[in-house]
Amino acid sequence: MATPHKIEADAGLNARMFVTGLALIVLYVIIVGVLLSLGVSTGIVIVFAGGMLFCQYFFSAKFAMFSMHAHEVTPEQEPKLHEIVDRLCLMADMPKPKVGVAEIDMPNAFATGRSPKAAVVCATRGIMNRLSDEELEAVLAHEISHVAHRDVAVMTIASGVGLLAGMVSRMAMWGAMLGGNGGRGRDNGNNVIVVELAIMLVSMVISVVAYLLTMTLSRYRELSADRSGAILIGKPSALASALINITGDMGKIPTTDLRKAEGMNAFFFAPALAPGSAAKLFSTHPPLQVRLDQLKRIEIELNGQQ
Repeated sequence: MATPHKIEADAGLNARMFVTGLALIVLYVIIVGVLLSLGVSTGIVIVFAGGMLFCQYFFSAKFAMFSMHAHEVTPEQEPKLHEIVDRLCLMADMPKPKVGVAEIDMPNAFATGRSPKAAVVCATRGIMNRLSDEELEAVLAHEISHVAHRDVAVMTIASGVGLLAGMVSRMAMWGAMLGGNGGRGRDNGNNVIVVELAIMLVSMVISVVAYLLTMTLSRYRELSADRSGAILIGKPSALASALINITGDMGKIPTTDLRKAEGMNAFFFAPALAPGSAAKLFSTHPPLQVRLDQLKRIEIELNGQQ
């Protein structure tokens, strides 16, 4: 039987999540202020903003599963997948999350959910067909680490703030395009348009800031999960092999499929980037070589301890 040992907390990750959380609260307050400045009533703002945050937090797992054509599976349906997750959770001394399969050919995996008790670890059919059992275990160890670190909830809220800011920006844009009429004086109408354009600009800036916060946190959390997952199974080389194989096979996936999946990149084990994609400029993941170099150092550390 595997010796239980909890996945250690990452102080650097916790600090980054705390700072990111505070920044997101500030951005959220700004968005509420922007909505109020648009003339939206306080009640509607509370229902709209609060309702969206509530849905993002409590139903994010269902949204993610639906967008990836994924479904929860039982041990009878996917015995090997459950066996691996059971073994990893025993090794990590943690509750078992739900297990899902995404019926797509793209080789990838992700974890979602607001807390360890509500988490889902999901593998795509493509990754299950392409990787060896050892490599698949390494990838799932990476995803289990995300669950243990509780970083998925922060990423979910971050993406929600960016989405909300984008909606406010579009509201302001349509207001500016249709504003300035309806019996108002020309000067008054022009002032309204200027205000709405300013609101649109502020909302766009908030969207960019929220995305950059998400991107920065995502890069660090991927390295943290790589480290924790590699140490958990004691085989950094298996995780490195999985990374190389998945990255190589990603180029064989149709561009249209990659573009459809880019919205989930912050949650994926490996980014799904279509050729020429602008997402490469603002990747949510560290470069492959950086991840491989870290795994090589961990391999040396583990061998030195033996």
